Amino acid sequence: MPRINPVTAGPGTPGAAEAAAAVTGSWKAAEGDLPAPAYFAPTSPSAVVLGDPYADKALIAGGEDAARNALKDALLFDPAAGTWAPTGSLNVPRRLHSTTLLGNGQVMVAGGLTGPFSLPLAPVSSVEIYDPVSETWKVTGALHEARFAHAAILLGDGRVLVTGGLAPRDSVTDTALSSAEIYDPGTEEWTQVAAMHDARSGHPLVPLGQNRVLAVGGMVVVGRGAYAALGYCEVYDPALGPAGTWIPTGSLRIPRKGHQATRLADGSVLVTGGDSTGMQDDWTYNGYSQWVTERYTPSNAAPAGGRWSEAEPMPAGRSHHRAVALRSGKVLVIGGTDDATFDTGYQNAVVYDPGANTWTPTGGMVTGRWALAAAELKDGRVLAAGGLVRSGAATPDGSDVATGATELFTL
Repeated sequence: MPRINPVTAGPGTPGAAEAAAAVTGSWKAAEGDLPAPAYFAPTSPSAVVLGDPYADKALIAGGEDAARNALKDALLFDPAAGTWAPTGSLNVPRRLHSTTLLGNGQVMVAGGLTGPFSLPLAPVSSVEIYDPVSETWKVTGALHEARFAHAAILLGDGRVLVTGGLAPRDSVTDTALSSAEIYDPGTEEWTQVAAMHDARSGHPLVPLGQNRVLAVGGMVVVGRGAYAALGYCEVYDPALGPAGTWIPTGSLRIPRKGHQATRLADGSVLVTGGDSTGMQDDWTYNGYSQWVTERYTPSNAAPAGGRWSEAEPMPAGRSHHRAVALRSGKVLVIGGTDDATFDTGYQNAVVYDPGANTWTPTGGMVTGRWALAAAELKDGRVLAAGGLVRSGAATPDGSDVATGATELFTL
């Protein structure tokens, strides 16, 4: 199974030209690291900044160690001290789960895989909520369908939408889901809603306004350990019927998995990176992660009328990175790896300016990594923690090497 799947060659290779370019911002190691190495497979943000009056702290819950065992640790990062501290612990260890900041300042984690890494896979339907006042976790209503590598998003009305993901097909394979459900914090119950047109996992969900949500690409299972990228996108509108409706909208120009999708200040959506597209239209083969980017322009009058157009390419391709929307309106793209090998995490990070449609490199991270946790803090700095630094051919025995290193970016 991929690592969710968890920078490139040719035009996507970080090289001398990029290193010589003017850089913006810098990275600095924090005073303290995570208590133990861990990584956090996208697309869930993994790190969330708590609401007022706790908005100076960031929460991480769960994740996995280098052996892909589920973790139950819950940790708070204090930007003033630059250190982590435990804050209760999950009732159920989990990885490949979703983490969602609720409208009341609490945090929900849902689904995921539990226990040590083994077959058959053990997805859970359990859901729990963190209360920052008491620093405790409580179990709430369970999902109708156990799932992992799914997506979750807070709707404008305070409810939480969960979509897709993976579930066991038999003892050795899994399958992608099209189902969706919504959590109501008032009743603490989940309601099944309209299913997506296309089963998918590892897909970002992006708010479009008017309570609509865009599902962007993702992957489907095509065989044991084999996954294919999707170019199809669709919009969920909860106002259309009692269960809401999914409406197909413009397709990505390049099918993507292992990518990120970020809402920009003007309401458009930026997509970055993703795994290799493989065989091309001209019968050449591309084995490297994507550097081509795309922007989605929604249509408020007709969701099906939304369209994708090519934006300025990144200086380097990458997969399983993080894209953080900054309060300045720019987007910081952090780390990642190359789909051709999955062997090394990148130190490289770049900033996208939507108005100028340009990319500018930052100073390199202290520790290169992919599948990391990241979030913009209240003071404008960006937190990066954990992740995978090496795997496969980059290690003596082909194992994964995770890190607990924590650092901060200042623009």
